[in-house]
Amino acid sequence: MNRFEVANQVGVIGFLGNAFLFLLKIIVGVISGSQALIADAINSASDSFASIMTWIGNKISSVPNDDSHNYGHGKAEYIFSMLISISMMLVSVKLLIDGIVAIVNKDKLIFSWVAVLTCVITLLTKLGLFCFTKKMYNRHENLLVKATMIDHRNDCLITLFTTIAILFSGIGIYWFDKVVGISIAIWIFVVGVKIFKESYFVLMDGSIDNESKNVILAIIKENSDIKRIGTLYSVPIGHQYLVAITIFVNKNLTIAKSHKIADELEKNIMKKIDKIKEVIVHIEPYKDKGKN
Repeated sequence: MNRFEVANQVGVIGFLGNAFLFLLKIIVGVISGSQALIADAINSASDSFASIMTWIGNKISSVPNDDSHNYGHGKAEYIFSMLISISMMLVSVKLLIDGIVAIVNKDKLIFSWVAVLTCVITLLTKLGLFCFTKKMYNRHENLLVKATMIDHRNDCLITLFTTIAILFSGIGIYWFDKVVGISIAIWIFVVGVKIFKESYFVLMDGSIDNESKNVILAIIKENSDIKRIGTLYSVPIGHQYLVAITIFVNKNLTIAKSHKIADELEKNIMKKIDKIKEVIVHIEPYKDKGKN
């Protein structure tokens, strides 16, 4: 299975799981009046939307290159990841407002073992989805899958605190339910911001990381025929990078020899760094300073 098939499978399974949990939690949450459980249900609805976006984004990003898009459609992965992050932030604001209103109005939830059972079912389901998604992400690093994986992990913690809030209500501690609802809202917002920043970095053509740059420079310096390194530019194309390098070689080298240096450099860099899709080497003649 390639990275696109993995993301597609994660999206479909995630949607089915989250749709089931949303219906279960919203029904029990409304009946019991649990702000935390309702917030958790809305979070599941947001997750269902994220799963749909994962599926659509993956479908587009898997389209190969063509005359209009010479390097494929990989950035769609980041566009849809950004849409997911925006939806998470919008949902979190709504949940935050609802939580504050519930505190002001001193709303009380009705303790129910059905609500506790709902949380246990949710926790087990989300734990299963997290383990499955983590396994898929470890095989193929995909931002859409990563966003889904992080979301499942966060949901496990959110549901755990929701369960505690409902149990506390059974002994008359109602305020904790509202606090958990507000905390969930803040958590969702923070995660949304992190995914937004990661997507924004790629869409704004952020350069490759410094560690990879150092590896590239080390590979270049291994060749004694390269007298000086000029520019080193990189631009993301989907989940990989296009790297453009300018090197200076002895002006007396033949064209064939110069091209051989460039070809070997390109192969060595792409062999060492998986995240690089293509390397373009521009060769300039080198002149010693002070010589005519």
